[in-house]
Amino acid sequence: MQSSNLKISNASFRKVIDAGDYFIGVVLKGETFRILDLKGNQAADTLFFNAHNASERYSAMDTMREQANVYLTTGTKLRSNLNNVMLEITADICGRHDTLGGACSTESNTVRYDLEKRCMHSCRDSWMLAIAEHPEYGITKRDIGHNINFFMNVPVTEDGGLTFADGISGAGKYVELVAHMDTIVLISNCPQLNNPCNGFNPTPIEFIVWAE
Repeated sequence: MQSSNLKISNASFRKVIDAGDYFIGVVLKGETFRILDLKGNQAADTLFFNAHNASERYSAMDTMREQANVYLTTGTKLRSNLNNVMLEITADICGRHDTLGGACSTESNTVRYDLEKRCMHSCRDSWMLAIAEHPEYGITKRDIGHNINFFMNVPVTEDGGLTFADGISGAGKYVELVAHMDTIVLISNCPQLNNPCNGFNPTPIEFIVWAE
């Protein structure tokens, strides 16, 4: 784990994202941003896109292949579906982050939990709302692909399966990334109530940016 030397007082932008809400915005090449877990045990389902061509987007497959690791932490370079480096994790006091578990949706809530759960709010709902309310970013439904679950604990079992376990984050823990290209950041602050990814109690996170 690696802590940051950046001071909140020098930040150029700050935004608290309530549980179940979304954030969308552009981080410019060379800027650093922090995702801060304000109360602990939350999950931030995050997508990244090239700000000048949304068809280039974060790829879990390319990222895992190049780093030979299924978890993300300090030093990880996040790669696009064109195998370009989009961002790099420069500080992380949580320890590791998931890129396999995907995002909750109407369909997954129904299949994993119960038919009655299908109408519960989900991360995919938040993303769909974000791109509908912000068409200026040029992101369409077909552009929604791999995501990162910052702070989420999804252990890989010995037989290659996935389990959703208690979070390993805590109040005040964070991850920081520096942008290697102008990048659209789309975050759903997970509203999940059916598994322990956020302790069954969704809470706010904060998004903080430092200019280059």
